[in-house]
Amino acid sequence: MPRMRLSTPILSAVFAISLVVFAIPSARASAVAESLRAQMEKAATQLVNEEDAGDLALLMRFYQTRGGEPLWVSDAGASADAYKLAEILAAADLEGLDPDDYGSAAIQPLLATSIPDLLGQLEWRLSHGVIQYAADLSGGRLEPREVDPELFVYPRDLDKEALLARLADGESVEAALSGLAPRNEGYARLKAALADYRERARQGEPPLLPEGDTLDPGMRDARVPLLRARLVASSDMTPAQAAAGADDPQLYGAELEAAVKRFQARHGLDEDGRIGKNSRAALNTSAAERVQQILVNLERLRWIAGPRPERVIEVNLADYTLRIFEGEAEVFFSRVVVGAPFHRTPVFRRDMTYLVINPYWNVPPSIAGKELLPKIKKNPGYLAEHNYELLSGWSDSATLVDPFSVDWSKVSASRFPYKIRQTPGDGNALGRVKFMLPNEFNIYLHDTPSKNLFARAQRSFSHGCIRVARPLDLAAFLLEGQDDWVAETIEAAIATNQQRIVSLARPIAVQIDYHTAWVDADGTLQFRFDVYERDRTLAAALLGPRSTAEALPAR
Repeated sequence: MPRMRLSTPILSAVFAISLVVFAIPSARASAVAESLRAQMEKAATQLVNEEDAGDLALLMRFYQTRGGEPLWVSDAGASADAYKLAEILAAADLEGLDPDDYGSAAIQPLLATSIPDLLGQLEWRLSHGVIQYAADLSGGRLEPREVDPELFVYPRDLDKEALLARLADGESVEAALSGLAPRNEGYARLKAALADYRERARQGEPPLLPEGDTLDPGMRDARVPLLRARLVASSDMTPAQAAAGADDPQLYGAELEAAVKRFQARHGLDEDGRIGKNSRAALNTSAAERVQQILVNLERLRWIAGPRPERVIEVNLADYTLRIFEGEAEVFFSRVVVGAPFHRTPVFRRDMTYLVINPYWNVPPSIAGKELLPKIKKNPGYLAEHNYELLSGWSDSATLVDPFSVDWSKVSASRFPYKIRQTPGDGNALGRVKFMLPNEFNIYLHDTPSKNLFARAQRSFSHGCIRVARPLDLAAFLLEGQDDWVAETIEAAIATNQQRIVSLARPIAVQIDYHTAWVDADGTLQFRFDVYERDRTLAAALLGPRSTAEALPAR
């Protein structure tokens, strides 16, 4: 994503600072140190963003405290740590980063030099490269909110000054950089998948599966051999299994159906064995496109690279799932419904602190004006028929209003002075339990009377809040060991039809994320459709001209 360019006055100020702050007495300055100073003065005229300016100022201070003494080189040439750092930067692509961002190509030919001017260049490039690489590895290359205003995650900041101090004190570059990447196993597994898919992309792929009528098990079709080839390429079918159908190559048989269902399961598709539009699109996604999908998801993992809370609810919006972890163990699972593409649920973190049994639903003004008002104008009795109450406003002193006493012809969506709330009951839009994690987005988890939606593979239907398929089980889990709350007492409280607020004795962290590629603990690589098109946005910002964002799979 384009970064803010610095103004000319700022550039001039930094240039002036470079001449004053990084002042090495010429009598003491070696030829390498003089070259390093020249490199910094040149860098001060080429700054394009505030981060670069901050890095330059940091390096000026660092070298000033050392009297201009180089860290990576001597008059004799590059040190062993210089070679090691160059090797690490050249391998940045293994982390899903770009070696060119850290000057790797320019560093390599300088390693063998003994020319003072070139050694100064090498010193500068290595110091600048190491702090940039370390920062990107520990917290990601991009600021999430600059990429997408719906991403409310805040990557950890690297203490670059402390890193340089450790290197100056003699710590090896390997030790100084160790532990900066996300430490969870999911990151390591996705890195391995990146290497695998890059190799697949280099090897080439079979022809695409052409459009046509839905392929069903038991059919004979000229596309079946191509289907087998695509499944072999995706590793959902072995070459031996594919060869087993050679006697009747156009028959969609049982073994092929099993492979299709495996593919569908790990792509979040309906596991019906049928090859329709969505399954064909997933099958035809190239290895190169999957590489890009993995790259953007590695960046997301770097954004959240800090330690996982000991007890946490994790919602993956792209997977439509909720999981609770205690340590590394998954202890609860539920399907969820998330915001529709035009009501996207944001990515954020909060603590769940209480739940509401038999909640009222306070209808948001946007829904009241745009969705309910047309129905009320046709029939004011619509409110009572659906257990809605009309109030005079949103204040605590608001009173009930008879909808038949209102001249609805004078009410519009833009001028809707009333508050509508739905009373507790089986038909309440929030169901019987609401789980509260106070936040500025008015997003919460809740039950729903629309249970049929949980059977679908694609579950983005809400106005932004998260509907839970197992709300009573979730309530019982969260209240376990608290007072006398068990499944039976929760059900008894529901039966009263009276709203009741229950604070959690143990608040729990909630992390709402968006991941479209990951590797399960059992080693299964999972992909999901980019339902909110966040992959495309991030790929364009992360990869720039290298991005093929328009080709990324989406539904």
